[in-house]
Amino acid sequence: MVLNYIWIAFFLIAFVVALIRLVFWGDMEVFPNLVNAVNGAAKSGFEISLGLTGVLSLWLGLMKIGEKGGMVQVISRLIAPLFNRLFPTLPKGHPAFGTMIMNLSANMLGLDNAATPMGLKAMEQLQKENHDKESASNAQIMFLVLNTSGLTLIPISIMVYRAQYDALNPADVFLPILLATFFSTLAGLLAVSYVQKIRLADPVVMAYLGGMTLLVLGTIYGVSLLDKEQVKVISNVGSNVILFTIMILFVAMATYKKSKCV
Repeated sequence: MVLNYIWIAFFLIAFVVALIRLVFWGDMEVFPNLVNAVNGAAKSGFEISLGLTGVLSLWLGLMKIGEKGGMVQVISRLIAPLFNRLFPTLPKGHPAFGTMIMNLSANMLGLDNAATPMGLKAMEQLQKENHDKESASNAQIMFLVLNTSGLTLIPISIMVYRAQYDALNPADVFLPILLATFFSTLAGLLAVSYVQKIRLADPVVMAYLGGMTLLVLGTIYGVSLLDKEQVKVISNVGSNVILFTIMILFVAMATYKKSKCV
């Protein structure tokens, strides 16, 4: 409901401001520019939605294959000890665990298009466990914070965009992004855990967080030993190799499971 009011406010505020510019400043171009901007935004929205449809179809299809083949369940079991503590309201073995970790993994690799459909799927699964359909549950809030804080080990998308715009060194944002997203994720986790009274002083939680910290520090150390061009190449190749390997594992696991049933 609030979003409806915000949407209406956009139009009303734009109209009032344009009218003021026309009456008091004699700006004869303001309304033509306003209408052109509205049409341009509508066109951009459609093009973005159309482009995202293919990506959504691909990854939602792969997620379905992963669920049927059991790969999502395998991933869920690997992360279950941590997620059972961060998401205490979810039943053990919930399929959202696997979807959430796939989303967070794609974000870590900087692959936003791959992360989006899995994030939407995870929210859909979490909503089924939400007793108050009009408000976000604790699990949804925790996932949203972890998702939007966006721990990124390999910011491949940003480096690609920088390369397209002729940045002198597209990979020089690697360490700043890694540090910024690591601490933003840690801060978000601590804040939500405090509000939701989640006990982080738990051996399992500390082990996972300690392991993640060591991974980040190890990545920083490894990158510091490479020159800028090597960082760019390794980031680009490594992230996409990992992503395609996940796709192959999903398909292979499903094929193996199906062959056993025949």
